[in-house]
Amino acid sequence: MKTSNAEILREYGPFPGVEQVAGVTFDGSNVWFASGDKLNAMDPASGERLTSFDVAAHAGTAFDGQHLFQIAEDRIQKIDPASGRVLATIPAPEGASNSGLAWAEGSLWVGDYRGKKIRQVDPESGTILRVIDSARFVTGVTWVDGELWHGTWEGEDSDLRRLDPKTGEVLEKIEMPPGTHVSGLESDGGDRFFCGGGKSGRVRAVRRPRRASP
Repeated sequence: MKTSNAEILREYGPFPGVEQVAGVTFDGSNVWFASGDKLNAMDPASGERLTSFDVAAHAGTAFDGQHLFQIAEDRIQKIDPASGRVLATIPAPEGASNSGLAWAEGSLWVGDYRGKKIRQVDPESGTILRVIDSARFVTGVTWVDGELWHGTWEGEDSDLRRLDPKTGEVLEKIEMPPGTHVSGLESDGGDRFFCGGGKSGRVRAVRRPRRASP
């Protein structure tokens, strides 16, 4: 397993009125982050918060190219990013401490914090299609270039982990500085991960390592 120390490229926030950052996603231009009773959009170039919608936003956030998806307690909401209107809801996995959320391969991928699992979920019905086990508490989840990554947060320790999606084996680990927590995770499709910073009220950009070509 390859292990490295996180290179934090930038910190955003803390933002006024935001006590905790939960889910994080990226729509190709803006970073969206959940903060309990609001879903917020931020310009990653300027760091300015552009808009906030009054919707329940307790955990993971995802973007499918057209709509936002947001975990709100026992359900996952499908949201119009232009208006903030909730268009549909599906049940979140029952009995799980649902945390991170990602969109990939036509499915939602839902982290289970205490259960140390990632579930592939049908975005129309909420049916669980597949379960991947992890060795640590799961916070944010993201897919990039066919790689499955998730954040962890146990005690004062957090890291980012790349898993084998078939076996759950940890292939790579990026260790965050002590006391720097990861509550949400999203890739920008390039060299950055955006990480929710929990109770710090911040979002951090972390360099994504590139694997050498074979």
